[in-house]
Amino acid sequence: MQAAPSITEGVPQETESFWVFVPLALHWILSLGFSLRVIMLQRSVGATLAWVSVMLLVPYFGVGIYLLMGELRLGKRREKRIAQLISPYKSWISSLSEGYQVDWSEAHEAAKALDRLALQTEGTPTLPGNRLELLDDCEGVLRAIIEDVNRAEETLYMEFYIWHNGGVADEVLEAVIKAAQRGVITRLLLDSVGSKDFLKSTACANARQEGVEIVEALPAGILRALFRRQDLRLHRKIIIVDGHIAYTGSLNLVDARFFKQDAGVGQWIDLMVRVQGPAVEVLATTFLADWDIETDGRQIDLNEDTGVKRQPANGPAMVQVVPSGPGFYPDAIYQLLLSTIYSAREELIITTPYFVPDDALHSALCTAAARGVKVTVVLPEHNDSRLVRYASRSYFDSLLAAGVRIMRFRDGLLHAKTITVDQDFCLIGSVNFDMRSVWLNHEVTLFVYNHAFTDQLRYCQHQYISQSDELTAEEWSKRPTATRVLESIIRLTSPLL
Repeated sequence: MQAAPSITEGVPQETESFWVFVPLALHWILSLGFSLRVIMLQRSVGATLAWVSVMLLVPYFGVGIYLLMGELRLGKRREKRIAQLISPYKSWISSLSEGYQVDWSEAHEAAKALDRLALQTEGTPTLPGNRLELLDDCEGVLRAIIEDVNRAEETLYMEFYIWHNGGVADEVLEAVIKAAQRGVITRLLLDSVGSKDFLKSTACANARQEGVEIVEALPAGILRALFRRQDLRLHRKIIIVDGHIAYTGSLNLVDARFFKQDAGVGQWIDLMVRVQGPAVEVLATTFLADWDIETDGRQIDLNEDTGVKRQPANGPAMVQVVPSGPGFYPDAIYQLLLSTIYSAREELIITTPYFVPDDALHSALCTAAARGVKVTVVLPEHNDSRLVRYASRSYFDSLLAAGVRIMRFRDGLLHAKTITVDQDFCLIGSVNFDMRSVWLNHEVTLFVYNHAFTDQLRYCQHQYISQSDELTAEEWSKRPTATRVLESIIRLTSPLL
């Protein structure tokens, strides 16, 4: 039987070689061109090498991935709106300190330095006279929110990454609708990706019909990917009631008993803070800035009735609200996290669900432990991201060798993002200990310079530790070689996670 002719039969060898050479040459031209672009942006060495490797090793798709996710493209409209708002909003926030006297005499020696750094990078002042209530039970948080929403008379602002139907979360929505029906200005700002199911739901449509203003933040889609990076997300959790009560922390608007129960990680564990006092003004202004950007409305006159009210001293805590994210505050939280770690002298406890530090943060933790600080990192034993899980574990060998205690929380997905320093001051909010949260997401963190509140938060941290298993260097050294190799490979992508 005669063999079928080759598809290249009759084609001159020079022509055949040409068509093999062209795509290869185009790949190298594109890869080298965009690699030079990455190098000229002068990012961290780790992120630069990671992107160059992706573009050189993955023909065409590497460059495509970089175009989608490699640069902080906010979109021209958003960039223009942010440029218009930066000056008036920062001026308003910096003016909030007028009339308040901050007493640093009993604060940690590092507190004033952190305050100065935040002022330098963001303009957000430390404000005294705040009453803080730490809430560590999901249902209890939602019930407290319902009570405050039911008492709302003028304005209700809510900003979340995820709003998820089910359980007590449905009762929160009912309370929000009733507030709108009685004339309260009710505004919900929800992330397009995190809240996509709710935004498409009948419950959302009904709420809109009843007068609740619901805006989709950072809309995502294939066409939008051509103009704006799609993985920049609104990750804040903020509630403002009548301009004098606020909530913030790590809990999305979900009932943990009904949220991601099929993910195999157990119930999500979170913390929220109920705030009364001057810090409410900064949280309210943060919401208004986000709302104004997403609605592309006229520039808000903060002297008008926007729900922002001058707050009297209401408690003992000094609080510095630190919003972070591309545009307004590009690298403030990164500098503040580094400074916080280096300021520890005796004890540093961190809880985070996602732990993928860069070289500087990793080195800061190891250095703190090496100089005698009792460093404890509490992580969930299982989280909902396989890539993050393996990337996170790749850091354990060096951390354990330096003397860092690694505690693996076994009773669910510990989602609380907290840091306590020397039993003296603390951080609590929405920022994870990974580069996505630090550089890409819009987050908010409370820096609390108060012994009593830090003691409460530290008590919660120790409750988490009591429900955790300590990882020892001996135990960790026995894991399979294949697992070590996988961790090391995935760690190469950690600057991109």
